[in-house]
Amino acid sequence: MSTTDIKRSRSRESSNAIGRIYIAMRHLLNRGFYKPMGISGKTLRDSLLELKPEIYGSIAEDRVELDGLVYIIERLPEGIEQCRYVNMTADEGLSNSSFENIIPQKRRRNCYRIDRDQMNIEITRGRSEIYDILTHLTFLFIESHKIASKVYLPKSGTFIREWTYLEDVVLTDKILDSSEKDLVIAHLSNILGRSFKEVQSSYEYFCTDENPNRFLQLIYWMGHLSIREIVDEKKRVITFSNLLNQQIGHHIYGEIWANTIKDKLKENDLIGRPIHIISANMHSVMNCLYAKKALPNMYDKGDEFKIYELLSESSSEKYQKEVKKLSADSGLIYVKDSSGTNINVQIIDTEKVDFTGTPYADSKKEKPVLIVMDYAFGEQAFETMDELLKPYDIEGERLFLDVKSVSIMGKAGILEGGKGDIMVPTAHIFEGTADNYHFDNLLKKEDLEGYGVKVIEGAMVSVLGTSLQNKDLLQYFYDSTWGVIGLEMEGAHYQKAIQAASMIRKTISKDIQVRYAYYASDNPLETGGTLASGGLGMSGVKSTYLITEKILKQIL
Repeated sequence: MSTTDIKRSRSRESSNAIGRIYIAMRHLLNRGFYKPMGISGKTLRDSLLELKPEIYGSIAEDRVELDGLVYIIERLPEGIEQCRYVNMTADEGLSNSSFENIIPQKRRRNCYRIDRDQMNIEITRGRSEIYDILTHLTFLFIESHKIASKVYLPKSGTFIREWTYLEDVVLTDKILDSSEKDLVIAHLSNILGRSFKEVQSSYEYFCTDENPNRFLQLIYWMGHLSIREIVDEKKRVITFSNLLNQQIGHHIYGEIWANTIKDKLKENDLIGRPIHIISANMHSVMNCLYAKKALPNMYDKGDEFKIYELLSESSSEKYQKEVKKLSADSGLIYVKDSSGTNINVQIIDTEKVDFTGTPYADSKKEKPVLIVMDYAFGEQAFETMDELLKPYDIEGERLFLDVKSVSIMGKAGILEGGKGDIMVPTAHIFEGTADNYHFDNLLKKEDLEGYGVKVIEGAMVSVLGTSLQNKDLLQYFYDSTWGVIGLEMEGAHYQKAIQAASMIRKTISKDIQVRYAYYASDNPLETGGTLASGGLGMSGVKSTYLITEKILKQIL
């Protein structure tokens, strides 16, 4: 078999594995509960091990994967490794209870520790959120069984001495001096099958002033619950509430979110004005419009992007407050989400913005209204955009929004380049389906070139989940006639909603303009280049603001 045939065979196997994972997850959701390390979770486990996603590193090996562990723990609620029961629910009122709301470090979702053994996770962002959590939990449980198999000796019913030492440190919450810390890291190195240096790095990453032993606790409880599954048959269980099953896919939260925005437009007499929707973050559009006016002494005409780099630094809080203060007095209305979508919104009346001295000063167009929405998550992009583009029904009257354009600026994985580079899509290919969306992108490669940032143009694949991608499949997309340049999770969903509204429902103009551009957060084809390798840092600032400024220039 030739090298090309081998690669094609591997990519086909990977594609099939992803298909099985999603069929399994939808089946488990409909079933209502399952045991991840039992028979009911076997298909999901086996498919994930066959797929070997890049972000989960050495999941199929005997050694414990540390970078992948860091990645998922930042996206799951603190303490979940101690819980035998994980209950996924809709928004069922726990925010009004005495339970503490635990929000993961890098995912905006509400989680509640019900008791010592149970964690509840609210699902308000659609199926993509469920898939994201289930794959992370499956990885967590697979890794925890690796630990158990290392430390528990089934023939004698005893434990290796390294585990006994770790248990003593964790259960007594012992404060370690430097020599004791080195000792426990050396023991963990043996348990995890990793070098002293790798374990030391993970220990330091998790260490905080409030909880210096966080990494030790994480490894101990992962192993402890797995040992209980093996020895006492006390299996971990994941359940889905009845209300969640009833609501999933029915746009419950997206409708509330969209109506809140339309209420604000009506309240401020903006409903009949030309509207441009921008999906971005909550700082770049605001800073582009107001920062140079709010902070004139920080603006360097010789380096257009220096002011944005200063505003992106962690120590810039006082400068950010100045920009927010000016924006609040100059047409920006902040709509904090209360629907459960976790998508905040800025409504900007550009008629009240002073453009003197900005790149938009020569604007001759009618002053539009900008709706800037924070990032959606996977399928949630369709739900929110679909609802936002619907007419506004109030007091028996149907008002159609005059939506002129939709612009999408986001993060994506790149297949030809590195962090901070820019991708300009010409089409979105929806992974695992026959749905492909070609569009006339008003943002062109040449619009973004000449600023010291690499720009590439081509088709992009909208994936079912970034945590499920592996090199074989991505290499196929890149090498084949698809010519894919990157991967993300929302593009096809946004375009599906836009085309449905403009071509089928006819609730917006068929001549609506669209703009898409992404900056690279990682390169999953490069070893050590996945999302698990760390964040963008300052490398994405120039790309973010370059894209934002080009979008605003075209609109204004």
